[in-house]
Amino acid sequence: MSEVQVGFLCYNGKYVPAADPIFTADNRSFRYGDGCFETLKVYQGNVLLADLHFERLLASLNLLHFDIPASFTKAFFIGHIIDLCNKNNMSAMARVRFAVFRSDGGLYDPINNLPNFVIQSWDLSPGVLELNENGLVMDIFPDVKKSCDKLSSIKSNNCLPYVMAAMYAKQHQLNEAVLLNQYGRVADSTIANIFVVHHKTIYTPPLSEGCVCGVMRKYLLKTVLNFKVEEKPLAVEDLENADEIFLTNAIYGIRWVGLFRDSSYGNATAAILHEILHEGML
Repeated sequence: MSEVQVGFLCYNGKYVPAADPIFTADNRSFRYGDGCFETLKVYQGNVLLADLHFERLLASLNLLHFDIPASFTKAFFIGHIIDLCNKNNMSAMARVRFAVFRSDGGLYDPINNLPNFVIQSWDLSPGVLELNENGLVMDIFPDVKKSCDKLSSIKSNNCLPYVMAAMYAKQHQLNEAVLLNQYGRVADSTIANIFVVHHKTIYTPPLSEGCVCGVMRKYLLKTVLNFKVEEKPLAVEDLENADEIFLTNAIYGIRWVGLFRDSSYGNATAAILHEILHEGML
């Protein structure tokens, strides 16, 4: 997915040309990755899964010990996103990134814990609403392991493990790469949570395994009533022996995996879930 920034962005509530510089070298996100972000989809003027996104954002800010101002409400969050999309003529469908970072100052120890934020938007192709026609090709990223701690579930501004995994995937002609945790078990992929189907039960790693607390993951765990869905640690062998593998995130919803190493998979469950999620959200 390309990111050609056009139009405007929103910086601390002010709309400025996207090409204008807004940071100095003292920015704490640039220096330390000190902050977090949400990636979300706007469809026909609505922020999809807004409650879950805002819930995760507040949980992340609390974990990172930000001083959250009273004005930082869900209405504030949604209002700025929709205003920016309208200003950029992207209200039909857009991908939005809402990044939060701590105020400038201090070395590792900050002197001001107030949040600053930047919102960006990009046009989305209608194709993201469709289930992928060809199964993704996926393998393990071997070079970096994810830790399992209270920060591992946050969409942190420090994304180096995912950057390196995405580079690995590109170098090896893969669509996605799986990141393992410190115990050698499945955490997540470069931009998605991982689910496997085995004997009619759907499994996904619990947050204690180091995966990001994905909004689409949480929505699926809460709302899919026609399937048995469980959280369970997954070994690499569980991927190889699965009946199906699919990935979830807020932009694509569900994408099915066709090939992992020497194992190939169908998409019967993924196709049904895609329809259920599509009808439930749009």
